Amino acid sequence: MSKPGIDGHWRGGVVVSRGLRDAGMEVIFGGFQNVEQIVESAISEDVDVIGLSMHSGAHLAYTERVINLLKEKGVKDHFLILVGGVIPVMDFPTLKEMGVANVYGPGTVVADITKFIVENIKK
Repeated sequence: MSKPGIDGHWRGGVVVSRGLRDAGMEVIFGGFQNVEQIVESAISEDVDVIGLSMHSGAHLAYTERVINLLKEKGVKDHFLILVGGVIPVMDFPTLKEMGVANVYGPGTVVADITKFIVENIKK
């Protein structure tokens, strides 16, 4: 779980990370990282899921940069990519077209995220 850029809206990522951890998942909390750090961390830690905590505004650009860098490195298909935060619902389809597996807005129940990960993780 990482937050590209620094916009000060960090609570959602922490809440989701703790919820996933409490559900028995191993979570690597990257905190605020740039796109290159997010991708390098995901590759070096051999994670299954990349969680991006976003705030409306730069969510499309940051997500596109993460996905393009994963493609450049030939590893895009190794990760389930999830995006969450204060994101306009009208942007959900665009994010999914980019390659995001699912998008979560405010008020999402962590159990729903956990269930989605379990059902969609590549084994």
